[in-house]
Parts: sequence; C-alpha cells; structure tokens
Amino acid sequence: MPHLSSPAIMLRAIEHGDYDKIITFFTLKRGKISVIARGVKKSIKRFAGVLELFSVLNLVWSFGRRGGLPTLNEASAVHAFEQIRTNIAWTAYASYWCELVYTWMEQGQQQVSVYRLLEHTLDQLNRGSLSEHTLHITFQLRFMTISGFRPGLDHCNICRTPLERFVRSSVAFNVRRGGVLCEKCAPQEAGPLYLSRGTVKLLCWVLNAPLEKLDRLRFSSQAIEESLRMLEAFVPYYLGKETKSLRFLKQLNSALPH
Repeated sequence: MPHLSSPAIMLRAIEHGDYDKIITFFTLKRGKISVIARGVKKSIKRFAGVLELFSVLNLVWSFGRRGGLPTLNEASAVHAFEQIRTNIAWTAYASYWCELVYTWMEQGQQQVSVYRLLEHTLDQLNRGSLSEHTLHITFQLRFMTISGFRPGLDHCNICRTPLERFVRSSVAFNVRRGGVLCEKCAPQEAGPLYLSRGTVKLLCWVLNAPLEKLDRLRFSSQAIEESLRMLEAFVPYYLGKETKSLRFLKQLNSALPH
C-alpha cells in the first residue's frame, strides 16, 4: 500500500456515512484529489482542528488494494488562514475561488501555477494586505489565463488594432469575442460592456506582472466596478454556468452597505 504526500489546499468536504468525510484537496504535486477521512466525525483526536476549508496542509494518503477512494492517513497544518473564516465576506470570496478550482481542474492533473495562485491569494486575503475586491479581480484574471481563456485586452479582437490606437477613452468589451473591440468593430457586435482605457491598462498589467508584485496594486472605485462587471459576465460564460458561490457572493455584496 504505497503512501503519497504533498502540500495541499482544502477545497471542500462532504459527509460520508456516520463517521467519515470525503474531502477534496488541490495538491501541489498531484492536482485535485478526493480522499476519505475515516472516523473523523467520531474521534476528537483524529485530525483535530486541522481539516478546515482554505487551509494549507501537508497530506499523506494511500490507496487500498480494492480500489476506490484513497484514504487520508495524516494531515498537518502549514497555514490555517483562520482569519478568513471569521469574516463572512472573506469566506464568500475564498469559497468562490476554491469552487472555480474544484470545478475546472481535472482529477489528478498537476497544475503548479494554479496552486501557487490560490495559495498566494488566500494568504493575501488572510493578511488583509489587499482589498477583497482587488484580490477577486486578480485571481479571476490569472486563473482564466492559466486555464486557456485569457481575455484579449491589448488589441481589438476582430481587426487586431492595438489598444493604443483606439480613439475613445471608453473601450468596448465583448464577452463572446473574448476581449476588447475598437470603435469600428464594436457596433457590429451586440451587447458590449464598456471599460475606461485606464481600467483596461490596469487589467493588462495584472495579466503580465509577476505574481509577487501584485501586492502593489491599487484599484480605483471605478476600476473595481468596471472590472467586476466584466468578470461576472466573462467567467461564467466560459465556465458554462454561474457557480453557487458566485450567486451567494453577488447576493452578499448587494446586501452590504457601500
């Protein structure tokens, strides 16, 4: 019975029978995996205080001889990120990011860049070093890019005219085309969103900057509003659905005072 190990981020847990849980992790070495934590609900000592959503853990798991889900053998906390779980808004944002990873990542496929992005974003949220809105924008942009759906922001996605040659300060963004459109091409497409040129340039910087430099970001209230409106249309369109956590997040934001 070989044992496997990896750092991992806990994405979700569901009840399984009277005593067990099935837990899904996103691991550094093996990508998304689901394991069964046996006896975790009846034992106070077994994995006590360790198996918390969003936490970074060191895992050890093994496969049985009869197949089926692997068994979680050991789990030790690396970064608990406990501050996230004390704030309902932060919990909602973290839940959405984890649901994106859970939904899009294939089982057992290593994806180091996604792991590093999620870990970095959760750490920044837990520290409170950047606003949740800024982290929400940067995570989605980088995640979509890694997943092969990078929005086209530096040139018209029909005629390829560079952004710097656009005439107007208001730039059309078309979800179906996957990016910005120049003044000549925008009227040919239905239902564009509009972003200021400054917002588009800022989003381009987010897409191209090293991950460790994203903590320098400062979004204006206009840039936040425009970026979130664009991403709330763009991400579900390419995902093929609106996730439950995104619906809850939108409801929460509409209920909170601005």
